[in-house]
Amino acid sequence: MNAMIFSRWQFGITTVYHFFFAPLTIGLGILLAIMETRYLLTGDDTYKRMTKFWGKLFLINFVMGVVTGLVQEFQFGLNWSEYSRYVGDIFGAPLAIETLAAFFLESVFLGAWIFGWDKLSPRVHAACIWLVALGSILSAVWILIANSFMHEPVGYIARNNRLEMTSFSEIVFNPHAGLQILHVVFAAMVTAAFFVLGISAYHRLRNNPDVGFWQKSFRLAALYAVVGIVLTIGIGHPQGQYMVRHQPMKMAAAEAQWTSEDPAALSLFSLIDEKEGRNTFSIQIPYMLSLLAYNRPSGEVKGIHELQAEFEKEHGPGDYVPPVHICFWSFRLMVGAGMAMLLLAMLAAYYTFKKSIPLERWFLTLLIPCIALPYLANSTGWLLTEMGRQPWIVYGLMKTSEAASKAVSSGEALFSLIAFTLLYGVLMAVDFYLLRKFAVAGSAKE
Repeated sequence: MNAMIFSRWQFGITTVYHFFFAPLTIGLGILLAIMETRYLLTGDDTYKRMTKFWGKLFLINFVMGVVTGLVQEFQFGLNWSEYSRYVGDIFGAPLAIETLAAFFLESVFLGAWIFGWDKLSPRVHAACIWLVALGSILSAVWILIANSFMHEPVGYIARNNRLEMTSFSEIVFNPHAGLQILHVVFAAMVTAAFFVLGISAYHRLRNNPDVGFWQKSFRLAALYAVVGIVLTIGIGHPQGQYMVRHQPMKMAAAEAQWTSEDPAALSLFSLIDEKEGRNTFSIQIPYMLSLLAYNRPSGEVKGIHELQAEFEKEHGPGDYVPPVHICFWSFRLMVGAGMAMLLLAMLAAYYTFKKSIPLERWFLTLLIPCIALPYLANSTGWLLTEMGRQPWIVYGLMKTSEAASKAVSSGEALFSLIAFTLLYGVLMAVDFYLLRKFAVAGSAKE
């Protein structure tokens, strides 16, 4: 174990913590804007109370997201200073825009929204929450533009052992970023939808007297969930096809496919022997991987061994295989959680819009723990995205082993890893306590 390994664990853990809060902020911001717009259009006071109640939970989550996100910026200059020196001229630009434009847009109008209920006109106040939602999306956009450069470098020139920007527009309109942005925003919608569904289900189980409030919250969240999960799965398909073309090693690792196949089978379950570079047992669907990759039942999907040989020929000797176990099972957990959420969202919409059929208690009970499903999908999806790029920190240009700071010792990296893990654990516990406290307390009629 060395400083680089500890730094990787630290960045991974802090990012997973942060990514617990960010999707809910994005998705709930959009949903709040929809709720307040419904109040503006209908004059129904229930929608105003819904906006205030869910807005309170939004604010708790927003604050925690800001706190956990700050530390990541500093890690680039501390634990990963060699990376920052090499790619900082490019990577720093979208991150600076995210802070100076998107985050300030979000923060300023959030303040106006919080304190402007009785001071702003209804239209202006509703516009504020829409701008908050836009700001949260733009924050994700600029961060994902920066991250996409790590996956698919564009618009640069290598000079004096550093990367310099040659085209800002190429970096902004990186095709990898477009797919990633849509996937994250749609997944954020699903996160917020299941959050609202689970809490609404809890209160409906308790026979809360404020029936109209929870029925409308549940109905709106059910529709939001269906739209979000269908769009997430829909954009995931071209994203997978893009991966086959541009990051074939990541796809091979996600499928534990050691040799090239045409047609390629999709693995449902495999026992993987990474040391020997083979699977000892597999359950597969013939032709399915080729069908998903090329929309036809034939087409070569390259295997790990062939891709390793290609990388060695192009970049020299080395191990270019990402951790196959992590990629394989992260992909299946993400997809499995997505399929479960699709079924649950469809059932929720069916029950709530088919008024002649009462909501079953078993289904309401099931929805409460299923609040965790989108968090599972978000975290495992991020693990696949980042671990599947290894050993590269900038794909094809810089290895992760070359990016860590030479000035940070193993002891310092280990200390900060433990400190941040414990601190973020406490913050997570506080966030969960506050969200649970106010969620269980329920709405209060004005």
